[in-house]
Amino acid sequence: MSKTTPVDTTTVPSFIPDPYVPRSGSAHYLVMHYDLDLDCKLGGNRLDGKATITAVATTRLDRISLDFSGLRASRCQVNGTKIAKYTQKSGKLVLHLPSDVAKGEEFSVEIRYGGVPNVRQGIWGEVGWEELTDGVLVAGQPNGAATWFPCNDHPSQKATYRITVNTDAGYRPVSNGQLINRQRRSRGEAWTYEVLEPMATYLATLQIGRYELRALAGSATAASGTGGAHADAPTPVIQRVAANGSQLRRAGSALSDQPRMMETFIEAFGPYPFADYTVVVTQDDLEIPLEAHGLSILGNNHLAPGWEQQRLIAHELSHQWFGNSLTAGTWRDIWLHEGFACYAEWIWSEAAGNLSADERARDAWSRLATLDWDITIGDPGAADMFDDRVYKRGALALHALRLAAGDRAFFAMLRSWVGARRHSTVTCEQFLEHVDAHLPLSVSAADFLRPWLFETALPQLAAEKNA
Repeated sequence: MSKTTPVDTTTVPSFIPDPYVPRSGSAHYLVMHYDLDLDCKLGGNRLDGKATITAVATTRLDRISLDFSGLRASRCQVNGTKIAKYTQKSGKLVLHLPSDVAKGEEFSVEIRYGGVPNVRQGIWGEVGWEELTDGVLVAGQPNGAATWFPCNDHPSQKATYRITVNTDAGYRPVSNGQLINRQRRSRGEAWTYEVLEPMATYLATLQIGRYELRALAGSATAASGTGGAHADAPTPVIQRVAANGSQLRRAGSALSDQPRMMETFIEAFGPYPFADYTVVVTQDDLEIPLEAHGLSILGNNHLAPGWEQQRLIAHELSHQWFGNSLTAGTWRDIWLHEGFACYAEWIWSEAAGNLSADERARDAWSRLATLDWDITIGDPGAADMFDDRVYKRGALALHALRLAAGDRAFFAMLRSWVGARRHSTVTCEQFLEHVDAHLPLSVSAADFLRPWLFETALPQLAAEKNA
């Protein structure tokens, strides 16, 4: 296994079971690393794989429960010993161990599996492995990772990855992290990607198509490496687009402002948290764009000109900071992803010479004021976690902080929040503590943000100070 960022195994996750995804995840062990070796035959949508999982027990284990949906395990081993008894039903693969694993002990699980992968249905629609007209798309949020590999599928369970994909000749698999190897096999080519930063399972992705990879013009700066003395040394951020050859020109035009978006967000939030960023454009139309660790996925329909598409491009890019580097440990705190990404849209609007963030905020407030309010965005409930009200009102909460504290203090607070929690799991409580420590508010952050996050009535926005 390659050198990786250490995973904190000193505490047991306190977010599992999560009431939003009560059947996903296990608090009984912490995964440190996934090594996936996959073979994908596109013609019959056949996936065969070997997953090697390195983990540490947080309690004494006589069984290991993994999230796994649709595909079938054919051989299971723990620490090199074949497991004679395992059960698979209702989205869970449970390995019954011949001898216990002690608390604090590191162990390795190897699972060979195969079948025809598919999406899983839920209250959020279809998530997971999806066939395209000519290729594959994986959309893992919030519980779709288990449709293509056995895992501990919970956002608090961040680990490092190595993903090798063998697929048909003429197709390019695009996955998270750095492409470290490409070699021909008896059938097609094998592509190996490595993720050295801890990544949540729902952010792991695989996109397969007749993709060509092109660099976008422009450059920005990132924090190099994943830690150590030189973690904040500026290095170029490589920005790429992966698209069918016939789409590359349109895709390049649609993404022409993205390098400036990157610079804008680096100034607002601090260094870009990864080494590079790739936007995959599918030939199919997609209902919504998708974010993944170091990647975003757009549909062919998202290449049109205009603000609506540009805001989506900005939204997905900003998730690299809010969602991918800083990942909410529980889904009730989804506003820490979506509220921040929505506010990033408004920041970009202002930087691009469009409407100011304040104008965007007041327009959003006027629209929200016409809606019924039966949710609180600090705990919206599973069915409403992706409701647009969570996105917009979360952004308004941030704008209210900005109005109260002033631009200099507000953006210094954001940059220190991102820097202090880089590649970690975060909670709303931690954010409130951070605001208390960094913003000169007349009341506590909990009191200031309570009406925005934990009450149904829509608060008023204060007047802009320089108005």
